[in-house]
Amino acid sequence: MGIQELLSQYGDKYIQALFVTWKLTAVSFVLAFLIGILITIMRVCPVKPLRWVGDFYVQIFRNIPGATLLIMLVYALPYLNVVLSYYVCVLTATSLLPAAFCSEYLMAGMNTVSIGQIEAARALGMSFGKILKNVVIPQALRSSVLPMTNLLVATMLTTALASQVPMNPTDLTGLVSHINTRAVGGVTAFLISAVLYCATAVVIGQIGNLIDRKVRVLR
Repeated sequence: MGIQELLSQYGDKYIQALFVTWKLTAVSFVLAFLIGILITIMRVCPVKPLRWVGDFYVQIFRNIPGATLLIMLVYALPYLNVVLSYYVCVLTATSLLPAAFCSEYLMAGMNTVSIGQIEAARALGMSFGKILKNVVIPQALRSSVLPMTNLLVATMLTTALASQVPMNPTDLTGLVSHINTRAVGGVTAFLISAVLYCATAVVIGQIGNLIDRKVRVLR
């Protein structure tokens, strides 16, 4: 089946699948970002048990395969009488995994903040929370724009996990499976999805570069 034939039959479904992928990406990234900030704060706080929990989270979710996590959410949780929709399971997996990398990027950004600024904040009587809120985290975020841009692209690619469960409507990768089970889409079906993934990634990269140039901390 050629590109024109595929687009004529499934063009509307590709557009729908693209929007599903965008929605999953946006929601997953926002959740991962918020969780990542929380985990990062735990990893640098003075309370040792919280630091252990933060480090444990990163070590677990940085190293677990996405498919494994999704299988656990879909098939293992029901044995604990916890039944989640396929959408929630996919969203959970695509949020928890990037959150670990988000925390790592924020930690790297924090390392760019000079110790002198922190000591000056302490001299002014700022508490730990205020130092993080007003001094450390804002600069860490400005230093982490490009890594966060890469994380957003990686999160978009991670949403392909949705193809492993019968979601409706489906994402771009799931649509390829849908087409190939009903017609001979072959490699062409993958090619169209790949082009849409790449086009989205390029736009994300350009926006990230623009933001980085505007907020970059000059040293």
